[in-house]
Amino acid sequence: MICVDSRPAHPTILPTVSKKQKLPPVIPERLDLVVRGGRLVTPEGVQRADLGILRGKIMQIAPEIGEEAEATLDAAGAYVFPGILDGRVQFNEPGRADWEGLASGSAALAAGGGTCFFDLPGHSAPLVLDSAALRVKRLLAEERSCTDFALWGGLVPGNLNQLAGLKSAGAIGVMARLGDSGSADFQGVDAASLHAGMQRAAQLDLLVAVHAEDATLAAKLTAAQQAKGRHNARAYLASRPAEVELTAIRQALEIAGETRCALHLLAVSCPEAVALITAARAQGVDVTAETSPHYLLLNEQDFIKIGAPAKCSPPLRDETRRLGLWAELRAGRLQTVGSGHDPAPPDLKMAEDFFAVRGGIAGVQHGFELLFNACARTAAQDLPVLAAVLARNVARRFRLDDRKGRLAVGLDADFSLLRLNEKEQPITAAELWTRHPATAYLGRSSHVRVTHTYVRGGAVWAEGRLTNRANSGQFLKPRP
Repeated sequence: MICVDSRPAHPTILPTVSKKQKLPPVIPERLDLVVRGGRLVTPEGVQRADLGILRGKIMQIAPEIGEEAEATLDAAGAYVFPGILDGRVQFNEPGRADWEGLASGSAALAAGGGTCFFDLPGHSAPLVLDSAALRVKRLLAEERSCTDFALWGGLVPGNLNQLAGLKSAGAIGVMARLGDSGSADFQGVDAASLHAGMQRAAQLDLLVAVHAEDATLAAKLTAAQQAKGRHNARAYLASRPAEVELTAIRQALEIAGETRCALHLLAVSCPEAVALITAARAQGVDVTAETSPHYLLLNEQDFIKIGAPAKCSPPLRDETRRLGLWAELRAGRLQTVGSGHDPAPPDLKMAEDFFAVRGGIAGVQHGFELLFNACARTAAQDLPVLAAVLARNVARRFRLDDRKGRLAVGLDADFSLLRLNEKEQPITAAELWTRHPATAYLGRSSHVRVTHTYVRGGAVWAEGRLTNRANSGQFLKPRP
């Protein structure tokens, strides 16, 4: 359960821009869009201002923009939030469109305020292990996505010679699973192969993302539970305590320090892991950490209650750790938050044996919205934190900050409108845009709803409708 008061808030807003402040020169062209009367959210705070948009870029930010425009968006009473860059999704195309899809996944992302996704390499056919496979996925995403996108390449045993090609083709980075990948196709790496991969990636100036869990310890603990005839949700939790995660993170941090490779740790689920990462950063290791909304919103008791839709790896943690993760986030020691959207067909979620149930939480549409709701009463303090971890920090880490990540003049006009409703609204299956109408968040209620999402100045999502279904997303390559 979210331990916050969910009553609608009237937060203190930072002082508005002074009307005496020198404004940019008048734009010679008629603006395409003016967003009027909103509360702009940046990592520095919240303030009342208008946005002027021309040819997909933010051209003006001012207390009031008097010029006429081709269109006006009334944002009075709403928060104008920078477009979310979701650094970890599995949209499964090409090859597994029955799991999710680029069209359905990007639509759900837009409905939740997202304007860009980074698709993982390990759940499509072909796997994105070389430049040819990346180009296949890129062409398909350009045809089907309604939001901008970037693509991960894969790091598996035996594909070191493909890393240079992946970088040249525009991969945002390469991703590896330290330990058992859970897939016969996308192999996990051991310490030796991760070391070799990170050494090569460092030479190429290529970031490596690692999902870190100790396969040996997890297998031993799983076998112990199964030997006792235990296969329920509690048994799964017992098979993957925090030490499974911490052991692998220590190993990844050591290798990153030795190879001087940029490391991004995925699915960080507990404050003890953040402490290890913070200590490594203090010693000069180039490492950042990502958590997911479900680790901030749900705990292990929710998993026991919800069941298979809430199974993930690492698993949901106890309430003390959940609250501790929020503290780390607010302190700036967690750098990014990604949905970790990992769907599966319903039949793979129906086994009675929880060790056999396909893991993964489908959260791309409502995870971020529920984070906004969790911060409703403390919006002036906490929405800027979310602007950092959902947008600015992601753009910086992945070298997209010349275009994305902030509400700033000269950058892409990517944003969403968040409105606080007096009455809570429950999340229902009928409103899901994902391939399968299932999520661990069904039935949870929120005062906050995303009413509009714009990508490069164009409306993608508006008042419950998808306004641009496909063929509008652009492929994003990191700057040099």
